[in-house]
Amino acid sequence: MIRYTKDTDHIAILTLDMKGRQRNLLNHEIVAAFVPVIQHLKKQKSKGELRGVIITSAKKNFLVGGNLKYLSDTENPKDIFDYAEKLKSFFRELEQPGIPVVAAINGNAIGTGFELALACHYRIVLNKQDIRIGLPEAKYGVMPGNGGTIRLLWLMGIEQAFHLLAEGKEWTPAEAKMVGLVDELATDQADMILRAKRWLLKTKEVVRPWDQPNAMLPDINSMPQKIAKLSAHVAARWKQHYPAQQAILNTLNEGSQVDFATACRIESRYYTALLLSPESRNITQALWFDQNQISNGISRPKGFGKLRPKKIGIVGAGVMGSGIAASCLAAGYEVLLKDVSRMIAEQGKERVAQMLEAYLKSGKILKTTQEECIAKIHTTESAEGFIDCDLVIESVFENVNLKRKVVSETEQYIDEFAFFASNTVSIPITQLAEKSIRPEQFVGLHFLRHADSMPLVEIVRGEQTNDETIAKAFDFVKSIGKTPIVVKDDWGFYVARVQNTYILEGITMLQEGYLPALIENLGLQSGMPKGPLALADELSFDLVLRYEQQAADHYGSKYIQHPAVTVLKKMMDELKRNGHKKNGGFYEQNDENKKLWPGLNDHFTFNKSTYDQEEIMERFLFVQILEAVWCLHEGVIKTEQEANLGSVLGWGFPSFKGGVIQYIKNYGKSNFIKRCNELKSAHGQRFSVPGWLKNNLA
Repeated sequence: MIRYTKDTDHIAILTLDMKGRQRNLLNHEIVAAFVPVIQHLKKQKSKGELRGVIITSAKKNFLVGGNLKYLSDTENPKDIFDYAEKLKSFFRELEQPGIPVVAAINGNAIGTGFELALACHYRIVLNKQDIRIGLPEAKYGVMPGNGGTIRLLWLMGIEQAFHLLAEGKEWTPAEAKMVGLVDELATDQADMILRAKRWLLKTKEVVRPWDQPNAMLPDINSMPQKIAKLSAHVAARWKQHYPAQQAILNTLNEGSQVDFATACRIESRYYTALLLSPESRNITQALWFDQNQISNGISRPKGFGKLRPKKIGIVGAGVMGSGIAASCLAAGYEVLLKDVSRMIAEQGKERVAQMLEAYLKSGKILKTTQEECIAKIHTTESAEGFIDCDLVIESVFENVNLKRKVVSETEQYIDEFAFFASNTVSIPITQLAEKSIRPEQFVGLHFLRHADSMPLVEIVRGEQTNDETIAKAFDFVKSIGKTPIVVKDDWGFYVARVQNTYILEGITMLQEGYLPALIENLGLQSGMPKGPLALADELSFDLVLRYEQQAADHYGSKYIQHPAVTVLKKMMDELKRNGHKKNGGFYEQNDENKKLWPGLNDHFTFNKSTYDQEEIMERFLFVQILEAVWCLHEGVIKTEQEANLGSVLGWGFPSFKGGVIQYIKNYGKSNFIKRCNELKSAHGQRFSVPGWLKNNLA
C-alpha cells in the first residue's frame, strides 16, 4: 500500500502502491494506511531523525479522485460532511507538523489526488505530455471538498482560483507550472527525486501561508470588486442552472472572510449541499457514470482485439474533413488528406494548421506537439496513397452520387484489413455501401459540426456492417478523445433526428403567435445552448426539412405532417430565406450583431399576449425526450446511457437534467406519461408516448 524508505540524508520516501488496482485511488483504504505512517514521521521529526518527506507513486498515475459512487449513492448529509472532514483532517496532518513534504508527481494527479498534492509544501511533476494535473470536479457537477478550494484561494487569490475551479480544466505539466499549480518540472523519475531532495535539503521547516501569523490573502484589498465581477460572470454564463460554480464562488467568498479552519468547514458544508442537489447528481450521472459505461464498451462488440491504427486517410479537405484531420493529428496519428487537386488539399492543410493553433491556445496540445502534428499531415490528389492506411474516412459534399464515386475510387487501394467510413449527415450508410467491395467493412462515422471540437461521434451500423468493424470504429473514436455511440442506420440517425424536434417546436410556436424573442429566450431558459430559431438558421432550412421528409418517407401513411413545415416552406418558397447559407433566415445574417429579422413582423401574426412559461419550456424538452424514446423503441439506439449522454454531448440537452432518459426518471414515469397526454390533447400527436416507455423504466 505505502512503501517507506529513508536515505542517509534523513529524507523519507513514501511510495503509493495500492494492491490489486491499476491506479492509486484516494479512498478510505489509503487514508487508513497513512495514519500510522504519519505518526511514525512525527516521532522521527521530534527525535531529529527526519529532514523531509517525498510522496510519489509506483504506478503510472500519481493519485486520482475519491469515491464518487459512495458519495452519489448516500442520502445522508452527515455522511458526506464527515467524509470531507476526515480527508481534510488527514491533509492537515500532512502539512502541519513542520516536516517539509514534496509531492513528486510521476503521473496523473486529478481531483482529490491533486488536493493531496496541494497539501504538500512543494510540487514537482514529470514533464510528460500525457500527464494531467487539476481539479476537474466542476465539469461533473461537483466541487473539490477536501481543502483544495481554500488552498487555491490562498495560493492564487480569489479570481484565478475561481476560474481554475469553475472551468474544471485538466492541465499538462507545463501549463500547470505556468498557472502556479506546480513548482518544478522534471525530465524523468530520477531527476524528479533528485530535485525533491535538493529542495528538502535547503528547506528546514515550512509553514503554509494560511498558518502564518497575521497572514493575508493575496488580493484581499480588491476582494469586493472581484466578488461582484465573478457573481455577474456566474449569472451570465451558467444562468443558475449549474450549482457547482455558484457553490465554488460562495465558498471562496465566505472562506476569504474567516480563518483557514473555519473556511474549510464552510467548504465542507457547500460540498455536502452540492452533492445532494438534483442538478449535481444529474450532471454526475450523465458525464461521469454514463460516460464511463460507454467508454468501457457498453455497446462495443465483444471478442475483438483493440485497434491500434497508425495512419488515417481522409477524403475531402473542406471544413469537416480538416476538423477530422486535426482531431487525428492531435491524437498522434499520421494523416493523408486527399482532394480533387493537391492545391485544394494544401488549402485544407492550412486550415488544419489554424485548428491546431487553436488547440495550442486552449492548452490541448503543446508547441512541440503542434510542430510534430504539422509534420504528420500529407496531401494528395490520388487515392493510391491509402494503401497503408488503417482507416479511410470520406467527408465530401452531401451528395449520393459523389460519395458513391469516392467509395469506388478509394476502396480499390485500401488494404483488406482496413475499413472505410462515411461522414454523411443524412444519407443512409446501407445505400452508400451498395457500391462497396467490402460492405461488411463499411461504416458511418458521423462527426458533428465543428468536428475538431465536438466531443461526440455517431457510429452508424449499416445493414451489412459486421461487429469487428463496429469494434474498430469504436476504438478509433475513443483514441481521438471523443465519445462513441452506436446507432442504427435510420433516418436522421440519433442526434440530428432528435435535435430537429426542438427546432420544429420553436418554429411551430412562431406559427401559433408567440413572439420570436420570447421563443428564443425560453429555449435558452429551458437549458438549451441556442434558441430553436437560431439553430434552424445555423443548420439551414433545407436540412431541417430534409429530415422531416425522411420521416415522412419512413412512416408512410402513418406520418402526420409537422405544423412547422408550412412555416419553413413559406420562408423558403415565398420569402426566399433559407437559413444562414442563403439570404438569412429567422435572423439577419449580414449585420455584425446578429438579430432577429424585422420582416418576421410583416409576415407572421404575433398575438399571444399571455403565455405559460413553464409549459413552453416543457414543450421544448418533452418533444426531444419523446423522440429519443422513439429511437429506443425502434432500436435506433440501444442503451439508456447512450441516449442520455448522446443528448447532452450531441445537441446540448441540458446536462443538469441528466439527459433525456434521466429527465423521465426524475419527473416520475407515471407523472411524465400523464403530462404527455395533457400536451397531446393541447398540441397534437407529436406528444404521444411510445410503447417502449410504457414497458420500461421502473
